[in-house]
Order: sequence, then structure tokens, then C-alpha cells
Amino acid sequence: MASEGILFGLGNPLLDISAEVNKTFLDKYGLEANNAILAEEKHHKMYDELVEQFSVEYVPGGATQNAIRVAQWLLESPNATSFTGCIGKDKYGDILKQKATDAGVNPHYMIHDTEPTGTCAVMLTGLDRSLCAYLAAANCFDKKFLETPKIDELMKKAEYFYIGGFVLTVCPAGMLHVAKHSHDNNKTFIFNLSAPFICEFFSDPMMELMPYVDYLFGNESEALAFAKKHGFETEDLKEIAKKIAALPKENKDKPRIVIITQGALPTIICKDDQISEFPIIPLEQSKIIDTNGAGDSFVGGFLAQLVQKKDMDSCLKSGNYAANFMIQQSGCSLNKKPSFQC
Repeated sequence: MASEGILFGLGNPLLDISAEVNKTFLDKYGLEANNAILAEEKHHKMYDELVEQFSVEYVPGGATQNAIRVAQWLLESPNATSFTGCIGKDKYGDILKQKATDAGVNPHYMIHDTEPTGTCAVMLTGLDRSLCAYLAAANCFDKKFLETPKIDELMKKAEYFYIGGFVLTVCPAGMLHVAKHSHDNNKTFIFNLSAPFICEFFSDPMMELMPYVDYLFGNESEALAFAKKHGFETEDLKEIAKKIAALPKENKDKPRIVIITQGALPTIICKDDQISEFPIIPLEQSKIIDTNGAGDSFVGGFLAQLVQKKDMDSCLKSGNYAANFMIQQSGCSLNKKPSFQC
């Protein structure tokens, strides 16, 4: 049983607009079949076209919010998790807040008066998915909101903090505020590389944050982008994991643990300069419905056991369970009770 508020998340709350599309649609907007980008001006009309041309589903989204929802789903302890970010004063924002609350999360959003709630186009082509996020209100999150009495109270209560790299495009000062709070109070700070473009174009604020990171997550493409950006001169993921783990760290008593997922291949873990691998749960391709949210679900599953101080194998098994469950759903949907057992 997890204590109330033990896990705190900061992220970009988005409403996912999910649809199966074709390559022609991706090409029209210069999108890749398995990538995540921020919307540019040329993409703004794409959201209406997506709704007009394809059968869409609306699902609560945003990478960090997804992971927090999954962790809460597995913990089954009301308000074990809390989450903040910025939404608009509109129906999409109301939907997000209600969905998070229904999932047992304790959401406290910053509300923007004029910007709409952010959306993310989730375009599926076979087993691949292309994400294009229009941040809107999410882009307006302000570090000062973290200093308000309610959020300050939530942060003091939390023992674990999780933030995805996407927030580096919005409020790096806020991320640093959370990371330093975690360090100063000997808590645990968890970070996700999130996307190759984050590693490439937001490297400076990422590296300012890195000394406070106790657990780092990323997939193979993100790890390779990070290695290239920092001149590691290797594409060996095990060596990359070691090099990231060895980067300077403020709390020397907590060695950084690096976890790199590889889709259907085993997950790579670097702990205490030792590399291990952990196999995924095999699944017939015919049972895979939607890979969107698989990575976030893996992290959420991992965090659900971590905050209960379970061992690494239990954390990884839980991550695999959550990811395996999610890819058999449409969107990041938690439509039945979990059956995971360590």
C-alpha cells in the first residue's frame, strides 16, 4: 500500500487525438512513421484534417501524465500520485482533469485563461506511431506555480519525482526547482530523455538537470541521439548506458541508474557500473493494437514498484506488464483492473 502523494509528476498535459492514417497523410506534413515532434505552424491545420478524414479517439495524454496514470492504476491506493502542468479553461481541460481524478491521481493544474488545452496528434501506421504535439496551454507552465502553497505541499509530501524531457521545451527552470528539492531532501528524482530532438536541441538545460538525476529512462533512438550529441563515439547501447551513468552527479551516495528500452529486444540496465539485460514479455504481433504509450506505461509500471521500495526485478517485471497491457489497447486506456503480481 503506497502512502498518499508519494509520487509527484510534472509534465505537459495533452489530449491525444488518435487515428489510423496512411503514409500519404504523414508525407503531406513531413512526419516520420515512428517519431515525436512539436507542432510547427505548418501542422496547425492538420488536427482538423485528422478529425475530418479519419476515425479518431480522444484519450488523455502527455507522456508524464500517462506514466503517472499507469503508476496510480497499479498502486490502487487513492491519491498515491499527484500531477501538475498547465491546461486551458475549456472542455478539453475539464476532460483531462476528470479523467485524471477518475484514475485516482490527484491533479492540480495551472489554468491558463486564453490558451487552449494542448493536444497531440497520434497517427498510427501499422505498428508505428507518429506523434505531433501542439502544446498550447501546456507551453505556458510557470515555475512560480510550483511555489504556490498547494503545490509546495504536494512536493513536500512526495518522496519520488518524475518528469519527462518534453518539459525542457516549456519550463526548464521548473524542472530544476523540482530536481533540487529532491536532492536537498534526499528524495529520488527520475528523468526520461523522451525524444531524440530533446537530446539534440535541448542539451544545455538537460545537462544542467543531469547531476540531480537518480534514475534515467530512454529508448534506443533517444540513447543514440544523446551519445551522438555528447561525442561518446559509440553506438553500443551498453557502453552508452555506462557513460550516461558515469556523468557527474551531486549525490554521490546514490549512483545513477540508467534504463534503456529497445522495443522487442531486452531492456538494458546500468547499475553500479554493471550492465544487465531484462527480457520483455513476448507477444504475438496480431495482438498488438497500438504501440502509443508503451514506453510511458513501462515507466509507470516501474515507478509503481519503485515507490514501494521493491527490488529491480520487480520494477522491471511491472514495467513489462504495463507496457504489454497497453499495446493491446487503443490509446493509453486503463479499462480494467490490473492483475500484476511480483
